[in-house]
Amino acid sequence: MINLSDREKTAIANIDEREFNRLIDQALQNEHAAGLHQLVLSGCGSYLATELHKFELSLRELAEAKSAKKRDRKRFEALRAGSNLSSALTQMKARVKREVKDGELFYVDDHIHWPLHFSNELRVSVSYKWRHSVDDPWSYDRIEFHHQFKPRPDYTFTRPKRKPSAAKQKQDLQDALSREWEYLKDLALFSVRDYFKEGGDGSKIPTSFQAVTDQHTLGLNNFSGKFWQETQ
Repeated sequence: MINLSDREKTAIANIDEREFNRLIDQALQNEHAAGLHQLVLSGCGSYLATELHKFELSLRELAEAKSAKKRDRKRFEALRAGSNLSSALTQMKARVKREVKDGELFYVDDHIHWPLHFSNELRVSVSYKWRHSVDDPWSYDRIEFHHQFKPRPDYTFTRPKRKPSAAKQKQDLQDALSREWEYLKDLALFSVRDYFKEGGDGSKIPTSFQAVTDQHTLGLNNFSGKFWQETQ
């Protein structure tokens, strides 16, 4: 997902940063984060929820530490976790502002459904809307990314003594295809978003694009979805 939900944006925007940092300091002093729970950070997305969990864990370890040496180490870790949590909120507030600003001129729909079955010809369709200025009407379109999957040997995997059954081989292939499709999906979403963020013209986006594979692995890499390199 490349977009925060409206619920997440509202929850993040409603948190007062000064009060948030005061509660972090209080948690460090009390060695528990009960005061932060009133903010319901779970509604702010997985990033803040994860950092809060790390902070709570570090506080628990600090509270359980007995020796002076261990308490000093655990307190340092708790301070670092608290700083990371504070920084996470700052980053998320900045992200909300960016998404709201970007949303005035473009929006990339990141709700893409998983296929029921995968074939070697992988496809991901990304819908988007865009306009040149806030006074213009919205234009709607989509681009379909294509990628021909080519199985690559995994030399780190120990070959089983017995040949896998046909059903197992079929399932392993579907698993590999699903991972490759998910990678293609992420590349497609980020590519369309980055194209608009760099000031790209939506009218110049092609209706389809064959992902550029890595010359060495013949698989996808971080540059595989940059369709505008061919259109400009």
